[in-house]
Amino acid sequence: MIKRMMWGVLGLLLSGLAVVMWADVQTSRFSRPYISHNLHELPAQKVALVLGTSPKLVDGRDNGYFNYRIQAAVELYQQGKVQHIIVSGDNRHHTYNEPDMMAAALVKQGVPANKITADYAGLRTLDSVLRARDIFGQQRYIVVSQSFHNERAVYLARSHGIEAYGYNARDVRHYAGLKTQIREYGARVKMFLDLWSNKQPKHGGEAIVLPE
Repeated sequence: MIKRMMWGVLGLLLSGLAVVMWADVQTSRFSRPYISHNLHELPAQKVALVLGTSPKLVDGRDNGYFNYRIQAAVELYQQGKVQHIIVSGDNRHHTYNEPDMMAAALVKQGVPANKITADYAGLRTLDSVLRARDIFGQQRYIVVSQSFHNERAVYLARSHGIEAYGYNARDVRHYAGLKTQIREYGARVKMFLDLWSNKQPKHGGEAIVLPE
């Protein structure tokens, strides 16, 4: 009896691992042609969509993910690859506002404030990706994040009929980003569940027209 239970548990673990690996490989293989570390390989678009994160880590140190995403967005704008930037992130608490912090960092780097629009309801990658189309009217755009995140964001967008590309921001040192990248395996499985269930953004809203 015990042996049978152990084999059952082992079977479940192996099945779970197979699902995780399938989701990871499928996401990377599909998205790879649409993302790049070289901005010159990407087609020019009206908008860049910068995915949110905090500028500081829990221990108070600078967050490399944040800084490198800002740097990548500035590069796209300065090189004329995009005309406008949507900063999309979490604003669920009055003491924490990712979009405003990203906008301030972009302005500090020379991007005009009138070329930046904040999406305060980008609670998840799914919300950010779909709201860029549904609220801000963008059927095509360049996502800005690290490569592992861009793969998932571009997969999500294109699965919903959006012509999305990804500009890969510089990654953080491997040991510093290990926890985040381990979480990404689970996020990819969750993405396929969301696609299967046709999950929609938590918040809707009136359409917002971006300035020309």
